[in-house]
Amino acid sequence: MSIITSAVQYILDLGASAMLPIILTIFGLILGQGFVKSFRAGLTVGVGFIGINLVIGLISSYAGAAAQAMVDRLNLSLNVLDVGWPVAASITWATPIAVMLIPLLFIVNMIMLALNMTKTMDVDIWNYWHLIFAGGVIYYATGSLPLCLLCALIHAVVTFKLADWTAPAVGSFLELPGVCLPHAETVAWAPVCYALNRVWDKIPGLNKVDVTGDTLKKKLGFIGEPMFLGLVLGLVIGALAGYDSKQVILTGVNMAAVLVLLPRMVSLLMEGLMPISEGARNFIQKRFPGKEVYIGLDAAVATGHPTVVTVSLIMIPITLALAIILPYNRLLPYADFAVLPFTVIWAVVASRGNIVRSVLSSSVMMCGILFIATNMAEATTAMGKAVGFAFPEGATQISGIDASCHILVWVFAKLCDPANMPMFIAGIAVAVIYFGLWYWTRNDVKAQVEAANAAK
Repeated sequence: MSIITSAVQYILDLGASAMLPIILTIFGLILGQGFVKSFRAGLTVGVGFIGINLVIGLISSYAGAAAQAMVDRLNLSLNVLDVGWPVAASITWATPIAVMLIPLLFIVNMIMLALNMTKTMDVDIWNYWHLIFAGGVIYYATGSLPLCLLCALIHAVVTFKLADWTAPAVGSFLELPGVCLPHAETVAWAPVCYALNRVWDKIPGLNKVDVTGDTLKKKLGFIGEPMFLGLVLGLVIGALAGYDSKQVILTGVNMAAVLVLLPRMVSLLMEGLMPISEGARNFIQKRFPGKEVYIGLDAAVATGHPTVVTVSLIMIPITLALAIILPYNRLLPYADFAVLPFTVIWAVVASRGNIVRSVLSSSVMMCGILFIATNMAEATTAMGKAVGFAFPEGATQISGIDASCHILVWVFAKLCDPANMPMFIAGIAVAVIYFGLWYWTRNDVKAQVEAANAAK
């Protein structure tokens, strides 16, 4: 077992950018694509992921640093430290259940595919950590191995079904045909965002506002282009941070670079993915005529959409403002500002790229995320201590925006703690509301795609 654990950990330590070329090369060979074509495709995808991470790193380096400067200026004393998704992932992979859940999750995915229970073929093995995170939280909260494995597997099943449901929108709006996003912390918000979009439809005045990247560019010319919007947003963020003129300008130019470079890095990634996607489609059609399969990928492939990046930059000061004014919040946002492009994806997709609606939906989401971050801080901290995470000096509790995007993990945690009756009831209520919203909006993705096709 120790040898297997070490081997698995070695592969996981490579990260997504190194794991995916290996996985996709093997996958391409299985699909009969040949070694050269498969390896080239896998390596191109790996290079694309490195490019995406480098560009997203600019958000952390400049916007994240500016956010920290805002926090310092305001002298905030929030006592739950945002340690960022890399720490959350590392803690999750270090749990003893990780080595068991990797093959279990893969087997469940294959069984569901074989039984036509899902169309999602999740090749994003590295991001299994989002699914395993549910099991980790329950394992350290209850000590029950069967219960934690059950919660992780339920989490996976729901995530695959959400990915199926939203895949047509990924192909239509995000222009990623044949792809779905079984990225648990992002796709979990899709039912909420589609429900909120219905609410915005009912509000007089707001339902007439249609501000998209295309309309801005058409009406404003250059000043409506993503590059200029990035510059303006960066300048505003730098000014709010209290920077001098030099640092304000640097922040502005770097945010302009994010809005230009991120879509191009995603295009490079998709260049590598298309041969694998087409090979998978042909492979399935030959052996299972009429069966449709989506390739499940990291939501990073969606972060290149200009509106996604624009909304994520707008959400930086809004997130800080919400952290300050919400009476229940104790999270000090910082390290996870780089994941905001992932967090807002479904707010953008559900609103068809309407920037005003996307910001409103993202703000509502952030209110929930900050609540989960505060409420789950004790569980996340216990998990970190159990695997030997080195806490920063002065930090007593840890959490994060990314880790707190997992709605179902919060529900599982509350349902597994019936001794805390108020939270147990809250968990039931949230579960009922969540699946009720999903049922209410069940036809919205299909309607959105049909409307988009009719408009072409």
